[in-house]
Amino acid sequence: MDVLEAIESRSSAKKFTDEVPSRARIEALLHAAARAPDHGSLAPWRFAVMQGDARALLGDAMVAALRERMPEADVETCERERSKAFRSPVLIAVAAAPREHPKVPEIEQIVAVGAAIENLLLAARGMGLATMWKTGSHAYHPAVRRALGFDDAEKIIGFVHVGVAQVLAPVRHADIGPVTRWL
Repeated sequence: MDVLEAIESRSSAKKFTDEVPSRARIEALLHAAARAPDHGSLAPWRFAVMQGDARALLGDAMVAALRERMPEADVETCERERSKAFRSPVLIAVAAAPREHPKVPEIEQIVAVGAAIENLLLAARGMGLATMWKTGSHAYHPAVRRALGFDDAEKIIGFVHVGVAQVLAPVRHADIGPVTRWL
């Protein structure tokens, strides 16, 4: 599949099968992510890969963050929150680790991490895998960051679910007309 075909046909998975992609395939996705444009060669991305029982680390942290926000949350609400970590067989938390640099402002480093995630999504599509990029309030909670081994200076940019799609969202039409100005 060529790059334009991967871009044009990419959509998010709504539901995954239980099939777990191999470690070699996940490493290939991470290598693709790390090929993103990176002014200053700072490698501002950090990855935390979870599969199997390791996803419970995130699920438990998400519940703790929810209980902090909503102390009245009932068991059903907490379990629904915990289940988000188990939507796919592999979950990759991607964080930005911006640092002071005289020529590379923080925003460029964060955008580079977004580009890394897009590389990962397109590489997965090219490999026949499906993805879903999620954030949510827990992405910004310090306890969630710490549970995944990120420090307080690192910012979670997304949780990328990876696997084999059982159900895909429809491919979204990209209408560039209203958002493009030709000068």
